[in-house]
Amino acid sequence: MYINFHLDNGGLMKHEEFSKGYDPADIEEKWYQYSLDQGFFRADDTSDKQPYSIVIPPPNVTGMLHMGHALNNTLQDIMIRFKRMQGYNTLWMPGTDHAGIATQNVVEQELAKGGITRHDLGRDDFIAKVWEWKGKYGGIILDQLQKLGCSCDWSRERFTMDEGLSRAVREVFVRLYHDDLIYQGNYIVNWCPRCHTAISDLEVEYTEENGGLWYIEYPFAEGEGSVVVATTRPETMLGDTAVAVNPDDERYKDLVGKEVILPLVNKKIPIIADDYVAKEFGSGAVKITPSCDPNDFEMAQRHDIEIVIIMDGSAIINENGGIYQGQDRFTCRKNVIEDLKKQGYLIKEEPYTHNVGSCYRCKTIIEPAVSKQWFVNIKPLARAAISAVVKGKTKIVPPMWEGTYFDWMDNIRDWCISRQIWWGHRIPVWYCDDCGKMIVTTEEPTECDGCEGSSLRQEEDVLDTWFSSALWPFSTLGWPDNTEALQTFYPTSLLVTGFDILFFWVARMMMMGIYIMKDVPFENVYLHALVRDEHGDKMSKSKGNIIDPLEMIDKYGADAFRFTLAAFTAQGRDVKMSADRIQGYRFFVNKIWNAARFCFMNLRDYPETDFSLKEEDYSVCDRWIKDRLNETVADMIQFLDEYRFNEAAGKIYHFIWHEFCDWYLELIKPVLYGTDSPAGRRAAQHTLVTVLKAIVQLLHPFMPFVTEEIWSKLTENEGSIVVSQYPSFDDRFSDEEAVGQMNTIIDVISRIRNIRGEMNIPPSKKLKVLLSVPDESQKDVLTNGKDYIVDMANLQELSIEGEVTEEPKGVATGIAGSTKVYVYLEGMIDIGAEIARLEKEMAKMTKDLAFVSKKLANQEFREKASEMVIEKEILKSKELKEKNAILENALSRLHNLEG
Repeated sequence: MYINFHLDNGGLMKHEEFSKGYDPADIEEKWYQYSLDQGFFRADDTSDKQPYSIVIPPPNVTGMLHMGHALNNTLQDIMIRFKRMQGYNTLWMPGTDHAGIATQNVVEQELAKGGITRHDLGRDDFIAKVWEWKGKYGGIILDQLQKLGCSCDWSRERFTMDEGLSRAVREVFVRLYHDDLIYQGNYIVNWCPRCHTAISDLEVEYTEENGGLWYIEYPFAEGEGSVVVATTRPETMLGDTAVAVNPDDERYKDLVGKEVILPLVNKKIPIIADDYVAKEFGSGAVKITPSCDPNDFEMAQRHDIEIVIIMDGSAIINENGGIYQGQDRFTCRKNVIEDLKKQGYLIKEEPYTHNVGSCYRCKTIIEPAVSKQWFVNIKPLARAAISAVVKGKTKIVPPMWEGTYFDWMDNIRDWCISRQIWWGHRIPVWYCDDCGKMIVTTEEPTECDGCEGSSLRQEEDVLDTWFSSALWPFSTLGWPDNTEALQTFYPTSLLVTGFDILFFWVARMMMMGIYIMKDVPFENVYLHALVRDEHGDKMSKSKGNIIDPLEMIDKYGADAFRFTLAAFTAQGRDVKMSADRIQGYRFFVNKIWNAARFCFMNLRDYPETDFSLKEEDYSVCDRWIKDRLNETVADMIQFLDEYRFNEAAGKIYHFIWHEFCDWYLELIKPVLYGTDSPAGRRAAQHTLVTVLKAIVQLLHPFMPFVTEEIWSKLTENEGSIVVSQYPSFDDRFSDEEAVGQMNTIIDVISRIRNIRGEMNIPPSKKLKVLLSVPDESQKDVLTNGKDYIVDMANLQELSIEGEVTEEPKGVATGIAGSTKVYVYLEGMIDIGAEIARLEKEMAKMTKDLAFVSKKLANQEFREKASEMVIEKEILKSKELKEKNAILENALSRLHNLEG
């Protein structure tokens, strides 16, 4: 319990030198290495403690620490340090992802500098080059995470292509295949002409672009007349195999079943009816190109229509494109449009805005393409994953993302898992060239189990990177072996990740975890938002608004950086970040350091000998600060358990800065500096040590380094703060009486300070104050707390009387509950000069307020300005009005005094 700590005979304090300023650079490196050396971050597979586990979202081996990583890993570290201090057997599993397409692209670009392609090297030598690159650069981001203070169990570091995980990947593939959940088939996929591979729906990024809508005439094969179709991609007409209309469209009912001539190709194609066609789009008739559009492909399956492939893997028109063979798709578009014009088939062209999909890695516009791919039959797996969330076995925080999760899972399409690249998990399928048999097995076969032939070749494709990532929660723990780690730490306790990979990764881990382990992979999923700049804009190189986490750590220290991220992480809201905000919390670190230094300076003689303290030795402010600490402890535990990181950060910030530093440390200075009450001084010292210990423990998950440095000076035989016991709430230290009394005293002090500020009275001038207190119990409280009021309000004289029926002359009045606070102003200010000053300030304020109000009333400004700018002006208007009200009140008081 945070208040019940034992005093060793003669020495709790180390009395080490406490430097005037805090320099994070040396201290952070020192304490992180100390924790590594002591093994504090290591989990125990056989411990009887309650387990708490997190698997890190594995960063790409190509990655460098960015703000998204920093936020994500800071939140994980806060939770793992918090639970470690609560006595859990904690495991934070680190590792990296092989990032198939991204890593292959990086290595290919390196080779290209020397004029070499991967094909020049061949598959085996190219893969060796990638492993070489990985060995050189792949661990950089993990080193950077250590600089952030991440307390992962680094002895367990995993890689999605290490031998253990590769074995797990093969095992899962084979199980899925034998359970009829993996199949191979011709299907339309998103194809990247640059990466030369299929990519999943989730790997396509859509942007709104201005294009065209072309109306093309398709003449009837027999008789006069034609059908006009509308298309955004005229070049794909070379692969048209039908024209489709809506069956309920009265304009075309009589045409269904007839044939038209495909312009430029001079080929007959049928007119079909399908509910998918929107009567409102274009002319109501659409061209069907099954090889170039997923919806057309589905329609072709329903109507058994021919599929004509017109492009190769580089999006170059092939032999089915006739005279356009060899042309790039965009060049072909221009030529097709020109030829349609010449031959009289192009009726009109309209501007049209639509979404265009690009590869998420290289930004090349994707091309839907029909090819033979491997797929996971995903719907049976999705049903179990939906049920797990419905039943509460996995809780998604914030809950608003549950609806999005259900919507996507209910409408999920089969997952294309094959990729036409070299770097990745090669699909464990072999083909026998002697008899044609396909062999699916976890280990490479030496002969065909059908004909016993040895002419075997492995499938060329590799698995989607997300396939191995989907196994991360159990493969990293040793599966398919039933390891002690797996038994202890699965299912994991928490997953912290960005909402943007809810479907890429979280949903797939849910499906694979339940399928393989028969249990969910994690009990809680916390989805954080994006980190943006201070104006709410997305960070990008082109905007020049990127904040480099490593630069911020070097400049302000990891503690300030981490605390800033937590302080601005509200559930469901983007994190708005700036260097100024980080600097602001660097000041907070300084505040903590200076407060600790003050404590140490006043604890040099504590305790010299054994002593015992009685309850009555503790002052009302000692009791008050312990109550406030107790409430802070309770709130911190609740906020962290509920992933309310910003509220936890705000709570401890308020307690330290305002209640502990601004009030308690100031209130006890006379006791610490005086000699009148040795027992009272000991009680204050005891309270100081108690509260300071708890403060650094509460702060430790957020600020691991400055807290360890203070803790090391504060404790003699209690070990590292990393493994100390987190404070716990104890209702014995709740003290409503002390809180009520101190609230009364603080309220009175605050009213006096407000009047001093409003009247522009210098802080150094001592005031004369009269308190009119009609409540006898309040009068006793204020009388007992008279010394506090005199010291904290800097008073020359304080009179405390019962109810004063007539207000004294020449005073400014404040109200504190039922108490009236009279501050005598005679000799304190020049009333005439102060009135003139306030009137001048108010005139400027009125002018500024009029300018802001005019701007906000301007409709053009509201339409053109960003939401952030408008909010800033509204806030400015509010602040000006509030300040104006304060000045008006002060001016009114002065006019009354003048009268």
